[in-house]
Amino acid sequence: MAEEIRSQIKEIDIGTEMRTSFMDYAMSIIVSRALPDVRDGLKPVHRRILFAMSELGMSPDKPYKKSARIVGEVIGKYHPHGDSAVYETMVRMAQDFSLRYMLVDGHGNFGSIDGDFAAAMRYTEARLSKIAMELLRDINKETIDFIPNYDGEEHEPAVLPARFPNLLVNGSSGIAVGMATNIPPHNLREVIDGLQHLMKNPEAEPLELMQYIKGPDFPTAGFILGREGIRHAYTTGRGSVTMRARAVIEENNNKARIIVNELPYQVIKARLIEKIAELVREKKIDGITDLRDESDRNGMRIVIELRRDVNPSVVLNNLYKHTAMQSNFGIIMLALVNGEPKVLNLKEMLYHYLEHQKVVIRRRTEFELRKAEARAHILEGLRIALDHLDEVIALIRASRTTEEARNGLMTQFQLSHDQAQAILDMRLQRLTGLERERIEEEYAELLLKIAEYKAILADEQLVLNIISEELNEIKDRFGDDRRSEITIGEESIEDEDLIPQEDVIITISHTGYIKRLPVGTYRSQKRGGRGVLGMDTKDNDFVEHLFVTNSHQYLMFFTNKGKVYKLKAYEIPDLSRTARGTPIINLIQIEQGETVNAVIPVESFDSDKYLFFATKNGIVKKTPLDDYSNIRKGGLIALTLREDDDLIGVKLTDGKQSIIMGTKEGISIHFPEEDVRPMGRGATGVKGIQLNDDDAVIDMDVADENNTVLIVTSKGFGKRTPVSEYRMQTRGGKGIKTLNVTTKNGMVVGLKVVKDDEDLMIITAMGTIIRTSMDGISVMGRNTQGVRLIHIRDEDEVSTVTRVEKSDDALENDEISSEESEE
Repeated sequence: MAEEIRSQIKEIDIGTEMRTSFMDYAMSIIVSRALPDVRDGLKPVHRRILFAMSELGMSPDKPYKKSARIVGEVIGKYHPHGDSAVYETMVRMAQDFSLRYMLVDGHGNFGSIDGDFAAAMRYTEARLSKIAMELLRDINKETIDFIPNYDGEEHEPAVLPARFPNLLVNGSSGIAVGMATNIPPHNLREVIDGLQHLMKNPEAEPLELMQYIKGPDFPTAGFILGREGIRHAYTTGRGSVTMRARAVIEENNNKARIIVNELPYQVIKARLIEKIAELVREKKIDGITDLRDESDRNGMRIVIELRRDVNPSVVLNNLYKHTAMQSNFGIIMLALVNGEPKVLNLKEMLYHYLEHQKVVIRRRTEFELRKAEARAHILEGLRIALDHLDEVIALIRASRTTEEARNGLMTQFQLSHDQAQAILDMRLQRLTGLERERIEEEYAELLLKIAEYKAILADEQLVLNIISEELNEIKDRFGDDRRSEITIGEESIEDEDLIPQEDVIITISHTGYIKRLPVGTYRSQKRGGRGVLGMDTKDNDFVEHLFVTNSHQYLMFFTNKGKVYKLKAYEIPDLSRTARGTPIINLIQIEQGETVNAVIPVESFDSDKYLFFATKNGIVKKTPLDDYSNIRKGGLIALTLREDDDLIGVKLTDGKQSIIMGTKEGISIHFPEEDVRPMGRGATGVKGIQLNDDDAVIDMDVADENNTVLIVTSKGFGKRTPVSEYRMQTRGGKGIKTLNVTTKNGMVVGLKVVKDDEDLMIITAMGTIIRTSMDGISVMGRNTQGVRLIHIRDEDEVSTVTRVEKSDDALENDEISSEESEE
């Protein structure tokens, strides 16, 4: 006996068995529990609940029935799992804050947006909603397959006919083994409009469908910030949208208060209020004096009372930052396609739904055709009987049994079994003339229907026309206006109201370190001073850009590769004078090998302003400023550069200025900006100056006849020359001499058009900065070598110059005078 038992034992590798068993379990979870079918948008438990309610006759025109009865029907026949899980699923289908279009019409306490649980199933009642009937419509016309239930005693639908695209309309969420789905709800009208467009234009891409399907439409309304996340989700199947509560600021008795009327999807109101109260207690949000929930059956109303001395916009912004009043919805459009989980884009989801509807319409039409043909067959027998009425009556009277009469009819008149039986079952009232007319009319109508059904089955366009008509019918009956408002703007929150509007200095080092500090950090010194240390640069690094702007202005960063990035000035860290700064790659997504060569501060992107570009090889271009209003986080192409060229300068103009360009060998050219026609972002540009071999453009500026041109060299020499000495030339010429370059003063490193009432900042490669008054710099002719502006050590040289507003600070004791600097 023992040997017989041992012979039946099989040796199996435990690792292989674990992998096989877990994969079987995982696929069971994926297919049978966690993921929705792309055709009807339902998981098995949802499908079974709706089907059970339909079988119980719980249509919208019938009385409500106890939820416990529904749950018992579901777990007893179709879903062998816990009753609480089934009831919780049914409850969610009855909540107007969970589903965009409720599938269950609940009567009683089905929970609230405060997170309250529904009453026990023995207390609540339910029935199918009107729109749920559209998911089940035609289910008894052989439109879908039925499969055995878990014990084989009943049959359940493998999928519902789903006469509207429920997966997109109501969304779905679920966690399987190794995968998850999170599909947001959408507006019924928009989704049907998108389907209509796809039927007419099968090649339409997701972005084209977005003209109709604008984005998710959450049942709790609120705002959706920006469209980038929506576009990404619709084109790839994955993305993230930022949701924000709808809040308004009201004035009440000279005090402000914030009223919240709508919340992001799936945010529990009671927990939100608790979180706000916690932040107030911990003093993370200041200025809130009272917090009340005044919500009632007419809608949501959270009242946040504020102190008189606080800025309500700042408080609201902090609420968005620190609470669920702003939340993200991570979209994963994962669904079962032919039983396999797949991530789908918007077009694919609509396509699979349409394919399902084609099958439903064809199968329904085949069912109706079979039914019509069977009835027509019966009517053909009745017509034969009426045409030979006396003979039929005689045959029936002469027959001893029903079977003898039926066989006689079949033999004498070549009738089928069903036709003969129908004649025998016919009442005497059908023998009247009026009944005969009705039979003829019914037969003629059936022939027309049969021809119509056959035409539909032979022509896919007719199938699509039927789908279109029925979708429009559902759209007219159940469609409503969009609830969630999609706003245009940045998805990030920045506390601008907390940042004072002040002039600041931005410095950028050669290796890409950036920082912000107040203008007053640098006091004015006399010409020729040694300066003060402006940045603790590391070896082989130096300050390359220094400019003055307002803390609330946009900064457009232009790189040598011709790309542009955008930040607000206050987003740059405020550091000490000697701090190295923050790597600029932490703030903007510049690529390897890119360096910032120009920064333009702007308040707004006006269409009547232009950006004027100049490159190292003397190419110039002019483009309207509003072409750069939508700069992505990853940057934008500002201009197309030719090989071995770099962008060296960008200026903001009105399109009617004149431009001065300077080269490192002391050549300049002055020409009207109107010589360069406006071009698009992707254009390369035209020639601005003809360069000698080994020469390169180092700077360019906008000229003004009332100002002077400042020239600064690498060894700290400089001068100012009136703009009037630079005669106007034609764009593309060789230019004229602007400075006499010698070994003493070095190559030209900067050319600026300056005013007397400005200060000059000079930055050296080793990080020394000096600020000096512009009117202290000598005005000389073009063909001179200039005077010393800053004392340069042998191993150092000037790297950057910039002009700043005049400083009113008096000279202090620790200043280094020009006389001291010569020692």
